[in-house]
Amino acid sequence: MRVVVTGAAGFIGGHAVAALTRAGHDVLAVDAPARSLTPGRARERFAALGVPTAHVDLAEDPLDAVADADAVVHLAGRPGVRTSWGAGRAAVARDNVEATRRLLDACRDSGAKVVLASSSSVYGTAGARPSRETDPPLPASPYAESKVEVERLAAKAADAGVAVAVLRYFSVYGPGQRPDMAFHRFIEAALDGRPLPLFGDGGHLRSFTHVRDAVAATLAALTRPLPGGVVVNVGSAEPVSVLDALERIATALGVPAAVTRRPLVAGDVSRTWADPGRAAHLLGWRPTTTLDDGLADQIAWHRSLR
Repeated sequence: MRVVVTGAAGFIGGHAVAALTRAGHDVLAVDAPARSLTPGRARERFAALGVPTAHVDLAEDPLDAVADADAVVHLAGRPGVRTSWGAGRAAVARDNVEATRRLLDACRDSGAKVVLASSSSVYGTAGARPSRETDPPLPASPYAESKVEVERLAAKAADAGVAVAVLRYFSVYGPGQRPDMAFHRFIEAALDGRPLPLFGDGGHLRSFTHVRDAVAATLAALTRPLPGGVVVNVGSAEPVSVLDALERIATALGVPAAVTRRPLVAGDVSRTWADPGRAAHLLGWRPTTTLDDGLADQIAWHRSLR
């Protein structure tokens, strides 16, 4: 299968390119290096894998790269709740909504199947039970609002005949995680002997999901027959507090769990909690990596860079 991966130089994108290549697919890695946080590292990985690359701004450039694709894994976009306020609102509208609209239009013309990245942030704060795909969206930030709009575009594209599936990823972590994400910041601070930067009191809960599990779900969505426009949670069914995760990192590294507290940012919800039942039914997927094993994996990656 010829597969285009957008956002290929990103965190999940890099892992997806490698997994698809190992599975024997013909992969094209698409990204806009000017906005990637790790473009050089990604290019080195793709060269080692023998994967060709294309530098494309999905919101502006011609989308010829998808013309002969059998499928597109659309992971490109502007990440981050905290940076989506103020001037960031226009950036997420451009790089998430407009880019996705153009990509879906191109895939409607080419007939390519699309697996599209959304986010647990569309739910807002989870209630007394895990969030299900049928729950109404309650976005609490411009970033989350952009993902709700992305999902609306996917539903519209499905009505027009595009074979599109939407994956709502929950708090993905692991080797290659972006520098702005919590575990990356915690581990780097601990390795440097600095207090770990903590937003709020650490009581907020997250369905942490290892990138290996997230990519396994992505490949399953790519290869299995799915209802058009289906939305699927990709996340652990057991939420863990950020403070608990921080303490696990400190224990694994043998350092005190000292923290520097910072105020919570608007839009940082107090709990995400995935119901993965639909993923189990449609994708045959359940997360297999425990948090302790996943953290050890990410810590080993950080150490390898030093």
